[in-house]
Amino acid sequence: MPSDAQRLWQYAFFCLLVYASLFSQSIRAQEIEARTYSNAPIGITFISAGVAQAKAGNYTLTSEAMSVTHIIDVGGQSGKLTLVLPYGQLTGSTTLGGRTVNASTEGLSDPLIKAAINLYGAPALTLDEFKSYQQDLIIGATLTASIPWGKYDDNQLINVGANRWFVQPGIGASKAIGPWRFELAGSGIFYTSNTNFMGTNSLSQNPVYSAQTHAIYYFQNTAWASVDATYFTGGQSYLNGNLISGTQENWRFGATMSLPVNKHNSIRLTASTGAYSRTNNNYDLLGISWQYRFGGGL
Repeated sequence: MPSDAQRLWQYAFFCLLVYASLFSQSIRAQEIEARTYSNAPIGITFISAGVAQAKAGNYTLTSEAMSVTHIIDVGGQSGKLTLVLPYGQLTGSTTLGGRTVNASTEGLSDPLIKAAINLYGAPALTLDEFKSYQQDLIIGATLTASIPWGKYDDNQLINVGANRWFVQPGIGASKAIGPWRFELAGSGIFYTSNTNFMGTNSLSQNPVYSAQTHAIYYFQNTAWASVDATYFTGGQSYLNGNLISGTQENWRFGATMSLPVNKHNSIRLTASTGAYSRTNNNYDLLGISWQYRFGGGL
């Protein structure tokens, strides 16, 4: 039988796992992100600001984020560089041993840097050249990194910063069939250890591997909508080298809608929900963001 101390650490990890799962999804939609592998005119910049709210049990995470994406030429193919600056507020409670344990924290969260490079099928084009571009098959690769600059207190179970790095390489493809785009992508997230978890303890995690697919429909007015699905597994966690959580295994489904306001502005709506979770960390998410684009002769 586990000791009281072991139960406490398992509970601490559970709280951290719920939070990390909610937070990472809400600020970067890591598991469900349509149109990662697409083409756009060189020199255009996208600025977006949005808010998302995720709920799991008695926990609610509200996350605001601003991002900047710039389209670049990489060896004759298009690519994009993205910086995401998130801010989060987490509130909730749970019952442990007959006692209610409340959680409340907010602050700047870990920034993200993402590079997406198309390897085939998305030539680097000016805005005028792009008007005659017709997509067929695009193959690309991505690399995302999280920088541990978010607010972190090693005396708290739950923080808005993770106090650890991660890198996430990925590869995917997008196929055009009429007004439809069908995407398939895979990635892995590799974490460093948090060596200041609840003092001087070390919290480490095995890689999480994911696959996602999207069916995207483009309307004539440049609006688009997608239905999305993702599966991820792995992520066993360890406290001071001792296993405290088994393999995660989750299925999620979602939808995204982008609505143009004019040639510079658009609104994006997102929603997703957990369909299956081996570790009982499903959650529901709703989000809205505003995007402004400029540059490249637009």
